[in-house]
Amino acid sequence: MTRKPDATTTAARIAQGRGSAPADLVITDVRLLDLVTGSLAQTDIAICRDTIVGTYGRFKGTHTIDGRGRIAVPGFIDTHLHVESSLVTPLEFDRCVLPHGVTTAICDPHEMANVIGTAAFDYFLSCADRMIMDLRVQLSSCVPATHLETSGARIEAGDLARYRDHPKVIGLAEFMNFPGLLAADPSCLAKIEAFAGRHIDGHAPLVRGLDLNGYLAAGIRTDHETTTAEEALEKIRKGMTVLIREGSVSKDLHALAPLLSVQTSPFLALCTDDRNPLDIAEEGHLDFMIRTLISLGCEPLAAYRAASLTAAHAFGLNDRGMIAPGKRADIVLLDDLEACAVSDVIAGGHLVDETLFTTRETIVPVGLNSVKAAPVSPEQFRVESSTGKAEVIGVIPGKIITEHLSLNLPVQNGMLRIDPGQDVVKVAVVARHGINHNIGLGFVKGFGLKRGAIASSVGHDSHNICVVGADDSDMAVAINRLREIQGGFVVVSDGTVRAELALPIAGLMSDKTYEDVRDALYPLRDAAKGLGVTLAEPFLQVAFLPLPVIPHLKISDFGLVDVDRMQLV
Repeated sequence: MTRKPDATTTAARIAQGRGSAPADLVITDVRLLDLVTGSLAQTDIAICRDTIVGTYGRFKGTHTIDGRGRIAVPGFIDTHLHVESSLVTPLEFDRCVLPHGVTTAICDPHEMANVIGTAAFDYFLSCADRMIMDLRVQLSSCVPATHLETSGARIEAGDLARYRDHPKVIGLAEFMNFPGLLAADPSCLAKIEAFAGRHIDGHAPLVRGLDLNGYLAAGIRTDHETTTAEEALEKIRKGMTVLIREGSVSKDLHALAPLLSVQTSPFLALCTDDRNPLDIAEEGHLDFMIRTLISLGCEPLAAYRAASLTAAHAFGLNDRGMIAPGKRADIVLLDDLEACAVSDVIAGGHLVDETLFTTRETIVPVGLNSVKAAPVSPEQFRVESSTGKAEVIGVIPGKIITEHLSLNLPVQNGMLRIDPGQDVVKVAVVARHGINHNIGLGFVKGFGLKRGAIASSVGHDSHNICVVGADDSDMAVAINRLREIQGGFVVVSDGTVRAELALPIAGLMSDKTYEDVRDALYPLRDAAKGLGVTLAEPFLQVAFLPLPVIPHLKISDFGLVDVDRMQLV
């Protein structure tokens, strides 16, 4: 973290910036991307401790890095993400993402907070103090997210206020309960009041017109749930900063790319929200978003502004976002500007390599033994019906928005059956926090699943166990296996576990390295495809089925939820 300098540090910065004393570190012979004009300027970059002190000149330094004519751009800022969705601990996330140029990440630990409460804040803030990248924390505003599911914890305004002034805390995380806020629910208003004058993240899918006015009037300034250019334009015209998202499931970049220009770039930033190690390994992180935007016709200046300067301004991080004197020394060296080919990363004045990560203190995991679901049997997944009519969740590939379908399904012995011909199988959510033994039952269309079952203890946002299956017995085996391994992902067919990944930290994160997690995801993906699954990222798609703050039809441990009406079906 950049700390307030004392007089001695300030004097050193002045002297090194003026060239009257050698800089602590000089990156020589780079082509600096000017975020004002978009031009490339030949220069050295002088650094004093963790701060840039000199540009547009030549400098002498105690230590040097040979820039070799590479392009220097500011470190990238991921404006909204859940580290838990990387399936690894914050310290492993650091190792995984920092080499991709992400020097600042703004996280919301509400996945873990919905399982273990404010202990999640303590854990994340302890990790943040020890990481190489600058991890900033937004305090989770909606725990639980709604009244229509069973969460493992409840966090009220008073609980949040205790963390308000921590130096790693920016403000209040995504305000998902937009219906409650628009209805002036007292609990919502209390949280807004507690963070008045601080940054408050938005979460406003399809919120438009007068409702958007009301939402913004509460003091909310950002949104990452925008899925069309038309919606994004209305939001930025009304003063929002729209965070263009490209995660493992929610992929809005192609839809919003036409809006990103040099003119609009001060109002558009980038985020990943939920991205797993497999996608990071195969595609990248924010570097992937930047190169994709440029390939779609966006000007490089606009893409790199969105990834750094706009992000910094939107979240009040005024000590970064540009390579300029007085700014934090977060610098990415590129071999190619349009391909965003990251060559080296400097974070807080340190060249990032594997040795640097060994200097961090370790943090003891928390949230172990959090899966407290009772054993289940196949009979518990039967759905009674005499008519065959069913409300069905319609999956939209690449979106966490779902359709609300009404379909006719086969009936046998008074029980609704799956219908592979319509690509409809069962979905169930099993409460796992030890508070009750709820099981919500329904049907889902769009997985391509022909047999077996896949299950996950990652189930946004309350993280009960969600299982999608074509066979009741396999669904029961999958749930019971997750009990045994204390959370994770499981693929089952013919009564046998075909692949699994244990996530014992709050049922959300592995205690292994990100390389181990990445490698375990390959057989999981292959096993799911072996059951007929056609979705590119089936496990995160399963995880978003129980998210009753995203339209239109979802499922919780209470049952099917009509999100548009915020009522159980």
